[in-house]
Amino acid sequence: MNIETDSDCTGIDPNHHLASFFDVISYSDGLHSFIPKQFFQNWLGEPSDTGSMHLGKCSGFGIGSIVKYDAGRQNLKVGRFVSGGLRVKLLLNGQHEMRTMSTSMLMFHHPDLQHPAQPQYGDSVIKNDVWIGDEVMMLGGGVIENGCVIGARSLLPPNFKSEPFGIYAGTPARLIRFRFSDNIIESLLELEWWAQPDLLNWLKVINPYFLTDFTVDEAKTIALLEELKAIKASWLHVHQPQ
Repeated sequence: MNIETDSDCTGIDPNHHLASFFDVISYSDGLHSFIPKQFFQNWLGEPSDTGSMHLGKCSGFGIGSIVKYDAGRQNLKVGRFVSGGLRVKLLLNGQHEMRTMSTSMLMFHHPDLQHPAQPQYGDSVIKNDVWIGDEVMMLGGGVIENGCVIGARSLLPPNFKSEPFGIYAGTPARLIRFRFSDNIIESLLELEWWAQPDLLNWLKVINPYFLTDFTVDEAKTIALLEELKAIKASWLHVHQPQ
């Protein structure tokens, strides 16, 4: 299993107070990500040794969650600040060929029999600042855009595609509404607060803005976001190489 994360990763912290429940990934700035025990599985429910995953800083999934890999071609890409609930299931493959006479995997029933190769989904992508409710099931090839919320026990079908900051729920999952107005969403996507350098100190600077209800007054929210964009510009001027 190939696991990648942000470049300032310092490894797994065995002394973290949640280490008995999670592999706690630590970073040089003191932030963490969380992978629940027995997260990576193959179709037999055993630990998977194939496939790859990128897990961004400050992301994690709840106890009992799994990601199922069947072949080395399958990739899961998870951005920053992704909050996965309990028993989330990310099923990256498990397809059977449906265009032939039978969907049965004949080779498992007798060594003299053959079946066609399994079709493969593309990469599964969960972007940044996504909240996934308890017991959501996501099938392979989908993309959950920035800022989305996925309701508990929703089913995301193969090759699911969301819109940024949408709230989705149901079986199959459908758009219920957006978290904010179009203007606020546009500003948030431009801000990309989750992607700035020197992340912990950046979060400390802008922390008061996280405590504001963005749904009460659109004009005031847009003004706050303009303030944040100005802060971001100054921050990048100091923290990015010239």
